[in-house]
Amino acid sequence: MATVAKLSTLDTIREKIEAGERLDAEDGLTLFETDDLLTVGELADLARCRRDGDDRVFFVQNLYLNQTNVCRVKCKFCAFAVTQKEEGAYTYTAEELVADAVRQRELTGFTEIHMVGGESPHVDFGYYVEIVSRLHRAMPDVHLKLFTASEVHHMSKLAGIAHEAVLRELKAAGLGSLPGGGAEVFADRVRRLVAPGKEHPDEWFDVHRTAHALGIPTHCTMLYGHVETNEERVDHLLRLRTLQDETGGFLAFVPLAFHPENTVFERRGWRHTTGADDLKVIAVSRLLLDNIPNIKAYWIMMGLPLAQVALHFGANDVQGTVVREEIFQAAGASAGTEQKIEELARVIRDAGRIPVQRDTLYNELRRFD
Repeated sequence: MATVAKLSTLDTIREKIEAGERLDAEDGLTLFETDDLLTVGELADLARCRRDGDDRVFFVQNLYLNQTNVCRVKCKFCAFAVTQKEEGAYTYTAEELVADAVRQRELTGFTEIHMVGGESPHVDFGYYVEIVSRLHRAMPDVHLKLFTASEVHHMSKLAGIAHEAVLRELKAAGLGSLPGGGAEVFADRVRRLVAPGKEHPDEWFDVHRTAHALGIPTHCTMLYGHVETNEERVDHLLRLRTLQDETGGFLAFVPLAFHPENTVFERRGWRHTTGADDLKVIAVSRLLLDNIPNIKAYWIMMGLPLAQVALHFGANDVQGTVVREEIFQAAGASAGTEQKIEELARVIRDAGRIPVQRDTLYNELRRFD
């Protein structure tokens, strides 16, 4: 009598996906550790198809602003932050930021402002409220995606008030959503090594949980490719999934590859992540984060050619036009700092997908069939 061949682990994962079953931590670790990258990509694309039902890929027309590069925290992975006395330090006033944004709006007609910056000890909470209020008054139809959870926590310390009070005031001034930065990798071991001066991950979660309760949607991230293990990557993703089960407030997940240039890691001979690792992180993210609707292939970090490939590894968003991104550029990103709408649409179409220009909340603005 012939024996029945035992299913491989990846075959078991495929069965789970086809049956609509949720993957667990062991599955996630298996996916990260396998050398069969193409099958992992195929599984992620299968999960994407089952979730989305079509081949749309989204992008937004956005402007990146940074209010200050002065920061109280010296994260070892950061090439952007400086002290106030260092050469090149800046802190823009609300008036300066508005004037700059209005000039850029006349040129590009963006629908979103994405602004993050350092945690400066030399400003007060009123500084942030004024920025939001002035930007909103000057451009009421532009969505303001401003300030990481780390910055919100910093504001709460500056003002001596809870996260909820900070977010309520920012929302009343015109805040639309939060970006996902500051998450890094949640594991305590990793935080001690790469960001010892940063707040505990519980604070990051409290900011996002509170924002969701107040009707403020947010994004989430993972900064990978430094000292974290595959187990710590899986743990990070599953913690995000658990909060999304609770609140449903995450719009998208953005995996961010660590860039070592101009950081302490460069002096230690640290290397960039490989394209294979970038694709695997996107694919595993799509497979584990079954409740977060959108996975971004951040082209400014990985370059447009690899972002095209990522659209077959579970990603369904390429972020946006990204006018004047500075943080990844400071760390050596070389993919450029801006793309035109037509070029992004071409790149998506050439990957065999349907380009869709969206707003921040994923409402469809223009479809390039």
